[in-house]
Amino acid sequence: MKVAVAQITSVLGDIEKNIKHHIEFCDRAIKNNADLIVFPELSLTGYSVKDLNYVISLELNKTKVLDKLKAKSKKISIICGLVEEDENFAIYNSGVFISDGEIKFVHRKIYPPTYGLFEEFRYFSKGNECKAHETKFGKIGLLVCEDMWHMSLPYTVTMDGAQVIVGIAVSPTRLAVNYDKFKNYEVNSQQHCAYARILSSYFVFCNRVGFEDGVNFWGGSEVIDPFGNVIAVAKLFDEDLIYADINFE
Repeated sequence: MKVAVAQITSVLGDIEKNIKHHIEFCDRAIKNNADLIVFPELSLTGYSVKDLNYVISLELNKTKVLDKLKAKSKKISIICGLVEEDENFAIYNSGVFISDGEIKFVHRKIYPPTYGLFEEFRYFSKGNECKAHETKFGKIGLLVCEDMWHMSLPYTVTMDGAQVIVGIAVSPTRLAVNYDKFKNYEVNSQQHCAYARILSSYFVFCNRVGFEDGVNFWGGSEVIDPFGNVIAVAKLFDEDLIYADINFE
């Protein structure tokens, strides 16, 4: 499988404009013969949704909003982030896998953070399921941002058979003092490499860029092989599209 990692920015609350932006990156990845494209957390909605959550949330078994992405998924499988509403009106920060014209599976973020500048648990319910999912490429585990900071979840999906862990994120920039490297990338990359090496799995990380509500997001998306080697890495702070080959052998 050839995976494309689309490190993009999003417009807060404008799903239609964000879908158009997704389609543009999908078309670029298709031209480069990618089989799967991965977008960041909440890529269809923007991150700081707050009270917009009920307005922009989607009931996945009813909505027509995703039809263009479903059509595009007949040429390239898509992982992206959105605000999901379930049948009981609970709202989730979810990642979805769209392939062959339909939504194949959904992961609802299990650990919505509420500390520091984060206040997700004010607006989102917690997911309660974590497992690997069978795809036409192999078994994939999908995690959303804070989920990656709880080692039980990468462990759970790989013990369930995941050959690839995909982590989608909206990670804000924090500057370290008296330090000559970019600490955000260094800390996250060390973590991804450790997970990949210990769990013998590929690790695909997609983080967004841009500004929202005065907060900057740093990018630095990457793909790690099962030996803990970084085999593809994106720019810091700018939109980028990177590729890596996933060898399921």
